[in-house]
Amino acid sequence: MNNILNDVGTAMDERTVFLISDQTGVTVETLGHTLLTQFETVKFKLLTLPFVDTVDKAKQVAERIDRLAEEQGVRPIVFTSLVQEQVREPLLRSKGLVLDFFEAFVAPLEEELSVKSSHMLGRAHGMFDVQSYDLRIDATNYAIAVDDGHGVQYYDRADVILIGVSRSGKTPTCLYLALQYGVFAANYPLAEEDLEASRLPAVLAPYRSKLYGLTISPERLRQIRLERRAVGRYSSPQQVSFELRAAEALFKKYAVPHIDTTHSSIEEIASKILNETGIERRVR
Repeated sequence: MNNILNDVGTAMDERTVFLISDQTGVTVETLGHTLLTQFETVKFKLLTLPFVDTVDKAKQVAERIDRLAEEQGVRPIVFTSLVQEQVREPLLRSKGLVLDFFEAFVAPLEEELSVKSSHMLGRAHGMFDVQSYDLRIDATNYAIAVDDGHGVQYYDRADVILIGVSRSGKTPTCLYLALQYGVFAANYPLAEEDLEASRLPAVLAPYRSKLYGLTISPERLRQIRLERRAVGRYSSPQQVSFELRAAEALFKKYAVPHIDTTHSSIEEIASKILNETGIERRVR
């Protein structure tokens, strides 16, 4: 029944969505995508337009919105985070449904604080806070240097050390923690000999308070490993099941906090780790 409804409704339900920013577009993409995920039956075509920072650029985008509205017979949805009022104005006059994140929140804040906002570009993702930017770069370089069990001599600098079997999500989580929050995150893969011996690797013993485990469902892990290496024991059902059971037993034996990453995004995994460990977000 659902498939029939989807087939019939695809053309009517598909909506074009503009994500417009005067900077990189990261903020408007994040907020817009979060809202759109609440409408699972609608298919969206997303168009991100960063660096719309002049009136002329905004007029060109507004013309594009108007053309699509005429062609499709339905209003495009427009999310914006434009700071300058004069740049926003052409979009507000367009034939799209314009949802302005900046105006929605800044105006009430100005009223509450009795202070006018600066309306300066680049405050969120630019180079105004050089110290925070440098910290994120340092943390990212650190995550790369100590990835996959390398650079264990630098573990004393780590805020957290992620452990788990191969392909359980350690590396991308470390990089996200570094780039987004300035957290120094290392990761160590649990080798087969560690799992068979049911003991924590000796290099990790001095850092037990920094350890955090990642696990994943056997089905999902096997799917990931098959894409990387389809032949051999590495992706066999037996090997995958053994490694996960042994790793989870190791977490329990050494009281290592851990989470299942199967149905979580990198953002969710990172947030859970920070929440449960109490590690400070150095960059916000």
